[in-house]
Amino acid sequence: MLIAVDEVQTPGYSVLAALLLFIAASVWLGTVAQKAMEKKDFMQGFFLGNRGLGAWTLALTATVQSGGTFMGFPSLVYSFGWIVAVWIASYMIVPLTGFAVVGKRLAQLSRQTNAVTVPDLLRERFGDSRVGLLASVMIMFFLSFTMFAQFKAGATIMEHAWPGSGILALTEDYDAPVATQSGESTESAAATPKTFRQTMRTWFPLSSKYYIGLMVFSITVVGYTLIGGFMASVWTDLFQSVMMVIGVMLLVCLAVPMAGGLEAASRAAVASTSPALAFGPGYSTAGREFLTPGLALSMFFVWVFAGFASPASMVRVMAAQNTEVMRKSILLLSCYNCLIYIPLIMTCIAARSLLPDLGKQSDSVIPRLSLLVTRDFPFETGQFVSGLILAAPFGAIMASVSCFVLVIASGMVEDIYAKLINPKASEKQLRRATTISMVAVGMVAILANLNPPQYLQALVVLSGSAGAATFIAPVVMACYWRRATASGALAGMMGGFLVYFGVYSCGWMQNWATGNPKLPGAELILSILGQDPKIGPAGFFRPYYILGLDPIVWGMLASVVAGIGVSLLSKPPAPELVKRFFDVRPTSTIGGTA
Repeated sequence: MLIAVDEVQTPGYSVLAALLLFIAASVWLGTVAQKAMEKKDFMQGFFLGNRGLGAWTLALTATVQSGGTFMGFPSLVYSFGWIVAVWIASYMIVPLTGFAVVGKRLAQLSRQTNAVTVPDLLRERFGDSRVGLLASVMIMFFLSFTMFAQFKAGATIMEHAWPGSGILALTEDYDAPVATQSGESTESAAATPKTFRQTMRTWFPLSSKYYIGLMVFSITVVGYTLIGGFMASVWTDLFQSVMMVIGVMLLVCLAVPMAGGLEAASRAAVASTSPALAFGPGYSTAGREFLTPGLALSMFFVWVFAGFASPASMVRVMAAQNTEVMRKSILLLSCYNCLIYIPLIMTCIAARSLLPDLGKQSDSVIPRLSLLVTRDFPFETGQFVSGLILAAPFGAIMASVSCFVLVIASGMVEDIYAKLINPKASEKQLRRATTISMVAVGMVAILANLNPPQYLQALVVLSGSAGAATFIAPVVMACYWRRATASGALAGMMGGFLVYFGVYSCGWMQNWATGNPKLPGAELILSILGQDPKIGPAGFFRPYYILGLDPIVWGMLASVVAGIGVSLLSKPPAPELVKRFFDVRPTSTIGGTA
């Protein structure tokens, strides 16, 4: 059954009501979490939840689900086909590598050092304040890009849920020219002197519904996180994770039968495109290869290490009760990821047969499909169910933002204010600094999204992988290598950071050399770097793929070599420091031993 794009209904009041109900529930959980937070020390309670996470809360809140799970990922499946299942397959082993290999030891070190943040832990482990300061600055730098994108995604969903909006794409960028107050497009208006209203349109190019959504989203997430701290983030994250599963399962159970089953959907999708939709390296109308063997190998570095090396994930692990909780969380998180991504793949393959003509609107596949499969429901139930399905990406975004706000604020308060500016700060002063930091983070995010950058989503991918290239080697060294030194940790962080961005810069130079107008010396650049191999994503922020591998591979390799090499060349760490972390058994904690 083929459905024309313009046949799909637009959102009504029931969709907005479902999202507002979801927001209200999140705020209520934040107020409840405040009581649990107040039981012990403010810093431990507000930023780590008194290290009391159980198996379910750890598993369903240590995920790195975000707006991309429901925005970018479905678009990739719709556009390129079944090969995206291989692309995401390495993500299934994130809990095994992250929790089992590094998580247990990281939690032990966290309790031994009484650390509140990841830089705090690295500072104590290596006995050098420079390590903590560099880690804190880099974490805030990387997470800022990701957080800004999530704010924009949340505002976009609020805009799309507005009754009669007629906009369904969960996109981050608008390609259509913006109309001025007189109805004239900005492209034609640019030739005439700008009026005040036209100038305002230049500064604030998106619709008023977008800015209302931005304010509502920002106040909600920063507000409930400020009220309940870490536990508010965890409890709302848990609630939102459950909503994600419900939304995804509802959609797959409605979409696949409507398409006549998965086999029929796959055959219809292949018939409307080509057999490449069912095979590697994937279907593409632009001649690009989505997943070559080299990029497939790279995904086991991107997903595994970028997922766990995220400071947001490491903080959740530091808050675990004990080792038994970690073991149970591995199984739970593995099952949870399967319940999210496998049904999404099936759903989007069904969508390719039901809505074959989305084209550049492929990022709208989830909201369009949710409205399509519920359009025959009686009364307004279909619209309300669509709202619940759309609450899944909204929940993913809220969960990500609340955690990012906490991690950035904790770095500002614990690693900069309490360690450098006011080491003798009282609890009252720490509370005030926390409030100011979180409000400031929210304000900066709002300002950054008033006229959001065009390449924001690409910057998010870049910053996430750069974080892995920067931190994973120093963290593993801190956990398991007695000979690791502070100089080695600093070299590992800087080496991974510089090589990763160096490889990316080569890609930018390649793009400039092939652009119009071309960069001076383009022939020399292309002779050294070569032409675009037509692999990976297109666009200005496409990196340079050495030997067909993602830059994260080379950044991590450089980090490992620099960290080990400098550690061996520098003075060994003090015996007392090594004995403290490797020869003393960790103390017991809530619910069992470490």
